[in-house]
Amino acid sequence: MTTMTAPLHIDKESNPWESQRARFDLAAQKLNLDDGLWRVLRYPNRELTVYIPVQMDDGHLEVFTGFRVQHSIARGPAKGGIRYAPDVTLDEVRALASWMTWKCAVVNIPFGGAKGGVICDPHKMSMGEIERMTRRYTSELIEFIGPEKDVPAPDVNTNEQIMAWMMDTYSMHMRQTVTACVTGKPINIGGSRGRREATGRGVMVVCDEAIKKLGLSRESSRVIVQGFGNVGSNAAQLMHQAGYKVVGIAEVGGGLYNKNGIDLNGLVEYRQKNGTVHGFPGAEAYDAAELLTTDCEILIPAATENVITSRNVDRVKCRILAEGANGPTTSAADDVLTDKGVFVIPDILANAGGVTTSYFEWVQDRQGYFWKESVVNEQLEEIMISSFGDVVRYAETHKVNNRIAAYMLAIDRVAYTIRQRGIYA
Repeated sequence: MTTMTAPLHIDKESNPWESQRARFDLAAQKLNLDDGLWRVLRYPNRELTVYIPVQMDDGHLEVFTGFRVQHSIARGPAKGGIRYAPDVTLDEVRALASWMTWKCAVVNIPFGGAKGGVICDPHKMSMGEIERMTRRYTSELIEFIGPEKDVPAPDVNTNEQIMAWMMDTYSMHMRQTVTACVTGKPINIGGSRGRREATGRGVMVVCDEAIKKLGLSRESSRVIVQGFGNVGSNAAQLMHQAGYKVVGIAEVGGGLYNKNGIDLNGLVEYRQKNGTVHGFPGAEAYDAAELLTTDCEILIPAATENVITSRNVDRVKCRILAEGANGPTTSAADDVLTDKGVFVIPDILANAGGVTTSYFEWVQDRQGYFWKESVVNEQLEEIMISSFGDVVRYAETHKVNNRIAAYMLAIDRVAYTIRQRGIYA
């Protein structure tokens, strides 16, 4: 391989696509990937931009911009979530789509990577407006998605209800009910038991494996979780129940800290009652940014991209960094974490429990036969443990950090498939 990029410039550090490319290039170089496959895998297979007219509640027409990027379909249908947010960009969606390719390959499930997003602020929209936008967005994608093509799922600011609307819209166009066209649906219309907790559960499983490797115990491991959405809240609650000491929760607008451990069951009840974690009497208020650099055994960034950067990585004091979010650490921070001896469980492994259980949902929908939750959790645990072992062995064999090992393993698997299939011309 001869064509390589320069190290990521600090001005581009917050761009997730540039960050992903820097890591890809390094891993591809370590693999001695040939130039042709390097070019094939470095760029998305397809990018779609759609403009979505929606009649708002007051009668005026608004036009929203939506994206869907399919990075790879070499190993199977594209797979990836859809996010609704005012700061969605095409570069972000590109990066997330490519991460999905590597994530699916790391856990060795038969999907490629995709991602979607709509530029909007769902917190300022009514349910009717969100439904109309979702249905029109789905109809614009109708030729590009489906059980054998591209299977969307929920992501930031999307949920089971939005997946139900997408499934219904797709089914109306197909003139038959097609439950396998999306995952993350309500259980009564083809969703999987255990799906909602799956990403958080997967984070706990890989943390269990990491503390075994480092000679720690659950009871001696202090945990700080950044983000208390679906991933963070489920990871925190499951780890609390398993015996970990969750000492910090960082949220938008502030955080919580209790050196003796936070009662997560009480915190979840408090949030359900009050709509916020702030003011919880079982912990003191704490600056959310400072929690990221507070002493702990396990730090779990489980919210958004770019929270551990060149600006704060020197102050990070955890022994294990388990990335519950996609892209929470910039590539500029990677070498510092390696030099500090932090055991990083990269996002494409740590949060792969969600897509793994989405795969289970897709399988169940296509079979028309649904599993018990205990079976889902057992299968998830088996895949996460096996994948953790694969990444760590790759890191030790090739003398690289866990993140580059995960990329190398994933790229190797996808490249092997492409070589077997050949290039159609």
